[in-house]
Amino acid sequence: MIGLTTFGILALELGLIRWTSSQVRVFAYFNNLVLIGSFLGMGVGVALGRRWPGLVHATLPLLLVVALPLAFAEQLSLVQLKFPDQTVSLWGGAQFTGSKMLFLRSLAIFLALFSAIVAVFVCAGAPLGYLFSRMPALRAYTADLWGSLLGVLAFAAASWGEAGPPVWLALGTLPFAWLARTGMGWLLAAGLVWLGHFSVGSAVFSAYNRIEITETPLWLDLSVNRDFHQCLHDFSDGRLANPALSADNRAFLQEFRDLYDLPFTVNRQRGTAVVVGAGTGNDVQAAVRNRYRSVVSVDIDGRIIDIGRTQHPEKPYANASVAVVVDDARSFFGKSRERYDVVCFGFLDSHAMSSAMSTLRLDNYVYTEDGIRSAWKRVAEGGHLSLAISCAPGRWFFERMYWTIVRATGHEPIALISPLHGTTVTFLVPREGAVLDGVELARRKVVASISSPGEVVSPTDDWPFLYIRPRVFPWGYVAVLAFIVILAGVSVRYAFGLGRGGGTFDPPLFLMGAAFLLIETRGVTSMSLLFGSTWVVNAVIFGGILLMVLLATVAVRRWQWTDPNGWFWALFAAVVLLYFFPVSWLQTLPFALRAVLAGMLTGLPVGCAGIIVPMLLARSAQPAASLGSNLLGAVLGGCLEYYSMVAGLKSTALMALTLYLLAFLFLKAKRRAPQSAPVESVAVTA
Repeated sequence: MIGLTTFGILALELGLIRWTSSQVRVFAYFNNLVLIGSFLGMGVGVALGRRWPGLVHATLPLLLVVALPLAFAEQLSLVQLKFPDQTVSLWGGAQFTGSKMLFLRSLAIFLALFSAIVAVFVCAGAPLGYLFSRMPALRAYTADLWGSLLGVLAFAAASWGEAGPPVWLALGTLPFAWLARTGMGWLLAAGLVWLGHFSVGSAVFSAYNRIEITETPLWLDLSVNRDFHQCLHDFSDGRLANPALSADNRAFLQEFRDLYDLPFTVNRQRGTAVVVGAGTGNDVQAAVRNRYRSVVSVDIDGRIIDIGRTQHPEKPYANASVAVVVDDARSFFGKSRERYDVVCFGFLDSHAMSSAMSTLRLDNYVYTEDGIRSAWKRVAEGGHLSLAISCAPGRWFFERMYWTIVRATGHEPIALISPLHGTTVTFLVPREGAVLDGVELARRKVVASISSPGEVVSPTDDWPFLYIRPRVFPWGYVAVLAFIVILAGVSVRYAFGLGRGGGTFDPPLFLMGAAFLLIETRGVTSMSLLFGSTWVVNAVIFGGILLMVLLATVAVRRWQWTDPNGWFWALFAAVVLLYFFPVSWLQTLPFALRAVLAGMLTGLPVGCAGIIVPMLLARSAQPAASLGSNLLGAVLGGCLEYYSMVAGLKSTALMALTLYLLAFLFLKAKRRAPQSAPVESVAVTA
């Protein structure tokens, strides 16, 4: 029963993370908000479940309250709800007008949905509190971990099958329908799955995106996650010569064709090319059109490539000279040893986040100094690098990209501007020996930098936040995080009886939970950097972490370990190593050795913490309350993770070390129960 509950919670959590961000785009700014809400709800639910296990019956009715506005988000005008903050310039945030009423309206809708999600997980977590108190602590905890691990595997299978909301909701609701064991429960589960199906409309789903195609008079529009992403263009000579085209439309399409042709016409050395962010194939077709003998197409989303194969009017992927690679761009550059006459960044900007654990987008590591440097290494002598990106956010964004390229390549790029795609700038960086076509360059408008290098902060692998606007205070983020902290404080006080004789709240395990989420986040970001931000990498990381914690718990039970002191010192050493270890050095190693060392680097703190937590649970007089405290710690960890947007990703390890030290000091001060009792024999009372 415990395993079934945690399976349902994990599947529901992952499903809602993807569903909310594709239905109400504001949630994409807070990619880990649903994760934080689920931990807040679970922690409170576990604490309340000992007294009110029947709360589980309200899980599906409350989920219906969440699902209705999500399913009808388009009809309710919630899809493009403006994010009340201009700190991050993406998904329309920069268009916010600053109106106080708009700020309050957007914030109120957003927080209402978040609160409803928390309520769902309060009820979903209640069975854990009830069941945890009726069996030995570590047997219950082992079942908890098994259920979570199976939930990750099930959702990974759904991602592999490119399933959509109906499957996500089925995985998350059916366990709770079975726990409710009423006809109404099964009816609600069926209704929720139908709402998921209704929300799909004409879309298809990949492991990363909700994808829709709309036909327009001049091209096919492809949108992902409810935002425009790319067009499928026909720039063939026959199309442009079609007498049915008006002169204006012909000139417009020619301007687009020139933009896509630019990276492949400016240099007379035309042997090999690689296009990262190739999508449906416009850039690939431009390379073919300009007679490159070999073209490698790289994109992370295989479903979008398949759409290019079947629906692109010029059929770029049917050409024998084109090789297709489905991979993350940064990962591809790390693996490849080939050098190309043109390394072309297509319009690579992402509309999806890399994982539920962090604030990173899929493209964050591509546009860092280190990411562009890895691409520069793949440019052959006499070749050039081309990077096209929309600079619609403003001059600050152009300057950031300009100086990032300078620091990565050691050369100032030629920046050519076009009004298309929201002010596109194509940055060209020629290698030694390259001879660029002066006639081609003369046809374009050149834009120069007006900043000095010291004025511009460029993204790095430690601070990969390309879209964070400089010198803008994050009012929206602060308001949302403040609300979460207040809601958590009120809920914890009530659920754990704080202020009434001390309550059952467990500070050491709370701090351990907060630190663990930060370590997990650091592990996810490091692995994404080393092996790519693909769904496969994320599934392996999450599954591996859960498996390691499960094995650690089995070891504690098997060998009756009871003293956490020595493990704490090992944990401190592992986190210090994680903080100081040069992750970038691992990228220079062969793949197999890199995988082993990276796994050890992330696995050491996870394994040590995974041994300490079950020891503390076994020693607790109220294991259910201690588990709830541990889950609530992830709320603090999730909020602290946003500080990495200021101080960089390495700061997560430093914050985790501080939290682990505080947990250790709490235990020392508390002088908890004797450690000599056999672990498995510690019974738990209701």
